[in-house]
Amino acid sequence: MRLLCAPGEIGRLHEADTLRVVLYGQAGSPDRASAGAAVRNDIRKEGLAPHRRAWDLLSVAMSVMVADAAGLRTGSPDGWTREFELEIAVTEPDFWNGAAPVIADALAFLTTDRWHLRFIPGGAAAPEPARVVRPPQDCVALLSGGLDSLIGTIDLATAGTRPLVISKIVRGDTEKQEDFARTIGGGLRHIQLNDNAVVPAPKDTSQRARSIIFLAFGILVATTLAPYKAGATVPLYVCENGFIAINPPLTGSRVGSLSTRTAHPQFLSLFEDLLNAADIRVEIRTPYAEKTKGEMLRECADQQLLRTLAPRSTSCGRFQKYNYHHCGRCVPCQVRRAAFLAWGQPDPTEYVFEALGRDDEKHAGFDDVRSVGMALVATEDGGFRNWLGNALAWPLIGERDALQDMLRRGLAELGVLHAKYGVK
Repeated sequence: MRLLCAPGEIGRLHEADTLRVVLYGQAGSPDRASAGAAVRNDIRKEGLAPHRRAWDLLSVAMSVMVADAAGLRTGSPDGWTREFELEIAVTEPDFWNGAAPVIADALAFLTTDRWHLRFIPGGAAAPEPARVVRPPQDCVALLSGGLDSLIGTIDLATAGTRPLVISKIVRGDTEKQEDFARTIGGGLRHIQLNDNAVVPAPKDTSQRARSIIFLAFGILVATTLAPYKAGATVPLYVCENGFIAINPPLTGSRVGSLSTRTAHPQFLSLFEDLLNAADIRVEIRTPYAEKTKGEMLRECADQQLLRTLAPRSTSCGRFQKYNYHHCGRCVPCQVRRAAFLAWGQPDPTEYVFEALGRDDEKHAGFDDVRSVGMALVATEDGGFRNWLGNALAWPLIGERDALQDMLRRGLAELGVLHAKYGVK
């Protein structure tokens, strides 16, 4: 699939076999796509002045988000792997063309697609606010509305750190993001942004590339902080439990990006290589890379606040599909439910499919439930290491022994959940 991603001022609106993507504007036609229609005004209103290459990185991320939504996996030869050719308008095309192989490698790992990137001049520059604001915070944290980022933000605030928290606007989570930011630490500075990616129908929903826009938003804002302007390296906290970050294939059929890789250490290492090449002084930190979700809950520094806010958090991969309720049976829901059991606190979350052990296709027979069950059986029959296989074999992964132990503990948490509900 070919895409031309550039501001509306650049011509070439109609090219055979090319999807025109209008960056920082409206599509203007049902056969075109768009992204970033509101983000320039949002950054300007906040008074922020980001690093030039951080702004270009946002253009790249938005282009990738459009491609991920517009490219239908059902149309690929194997029903999954797609091939993309992207032309993206940026302000420094020479630099980005030199960095294109690193970006392509990172995206290939993230989505298991083939990416070919070419950068052209004419990209939109960052907005120039009437009065530049340099926020005093010395770090940024991603706050999604999920349980892990909630715990991470509570821990940072309890330790005396006051991060500037960044959220991607998502239907069903926007209000809880605002509430969490208002409540934690007596109130944290909070910025919500949206890529507003719009593509012609039909739309692919696998969303394997989504972490790139979360990171791009966090990096963009990190470069606007006063410490960054003064020459400091600014930490960007990505708080996700290690089990979901690695997301080991539960069965032999769940390989590659069939299991999401949004915070996988291999991807984040490749992404940090890009930041270093761009001389963007932002350090991605993953403080819970060696923790299970249950351990994150048990060890949270403010247990009273966590008990109050945790039930409102979102974990489900199908939250919107079930009218903003947790399905209870997808892998993230199972990990959440297992974590509450490990925490030892009641789980007041309403699950659409509560009785996991019920012997029908909607409960114990559902694919994700069966996959977890098969993983548990595989570790009993062939041992944990045989089940794990080469999930930790990627060259940029460090601390393999610690990660292996964490994955063992995470799978054990899921085993307790399945035992409770009698899943066979």
